[in-house]
Amino acid sequence: MTLEDSITGTRTGAGLFAMKNRALLEVRGEDRVRWLDGMISGDVQALEDAETGAGCYATLLTNRGAIVADLHVGRLGEIFVLESRRDQIAKIQETLERFIIADDVTLVDRSGDLETLGIEGPHAARILESATATELDLPPESWAELEIDGCPIRVGAFGFTGEDAFQIYVSADDRGAVERALEAAGAEWGLIRGDAASLDVMRIEAGIPLLGAELDETVLPPEARLERAISTSKGCYVGQEIVARLRARGQVNHLLVGLRIEGEALPDVDTPLLSDGRSSGEVTSAALSPTYGPIALGYVRREHSEVGTRVEFEGGAARVSALPFSLGGSLGGSLGGSPGSSSAGRIDSAATSADSGKSDEADAS
Repeated sequence: MTLEDSITGTRTGAGLFAMKNRALLEVRGEDRVRWLDGMISGDVQALEDAETGAGCYATLLTNRGAIVADLHVGRLGEIFVLESRRDQIAKIQETLERFIIADDVTLVDRSGDLETLGIEGPHAARILESATATELDLPPESWAELEIDGCPIRVGAFGFTGEDAFQIYVSADDRGAVERALEAAGAEWGLIRGDAASLDVMRIEAGIPLLGAELDETVLPPEARLERAISTSKGCYVGQEIVARLRARGQVNHLLVGLRIEGEALPDVDTPLLSDGRSSGEVTSAALSPTYGPIALGYVRREHSEVGTRVEFEGGAARVSALPFSLGGSLGGSLGGSPGSSSAGRIDSAATSADSGKSDEADAS
């Protein structure tokens, strides 16, 4: 199957992906609600007050407000699950454990015993309903514990293509049976087997930032347009002071943008971007999209972030596009937040005054 076939099949039907680099970290213990609420930017108490299965998108920040990780958070009974990149789970756990002092909290890394499948596309919900024999009501970021062919699974309602999507967590022993059941259920809905390459192109098309590409400890949440990951009504958490200062000031120096490349040559990751000869930012992800041609994500200075602005890089140029790219067919529209979740702003001495700027994997599966 070609890249174009995989993308078209996912966007018109559904794609089933082996999400090799996604995993879960569990938070257990009597103090889990209070403690976790003080660690991340999402409103954990609100999840506890809601029904089991409630979830949110959130960030784990440094005390300077920079992004350690983005997290899909869910409450499943007396357990909170934190979903992120598998290769970052150990770092996330280590960071969080430094803040467990006299708290009854235990962190459990499930990356060794649970594997992840993603099903994404306009027919994803129908296929999952058929496979689970359950009428689903899973709003974005919500979670559920279900069964497929007698195999217990966890499901998170989020994804990396901008389409309707669900992530399925299943034991290694049960994975084969679950895959077969999903494929059987998806036969009438055009389910195809996708791959990491097509998934990453769709992620970039959708403008969804990825930990390790657009997100790292040089980035402040507003630079990556991650406002939806920040609760404005909860109590204190690590990094809140800087986030509140940024909100009060109303702007940051750099912003995540889409880039439509002029010509055929894709810039490398970390390629510097300039506007009118002035250093502006850098490229974070790039892909040759069958639909939109050569495109990229990157950070530019706020004054260069208007749709249509031309930026240059060694060997080429690009114009700022709306995100997702489907909104910017003629470089029209306004640049909004990423539809899926959300490196900007090298953290330097300016960060302590809430003023950072991008210095002058993208494998989602």
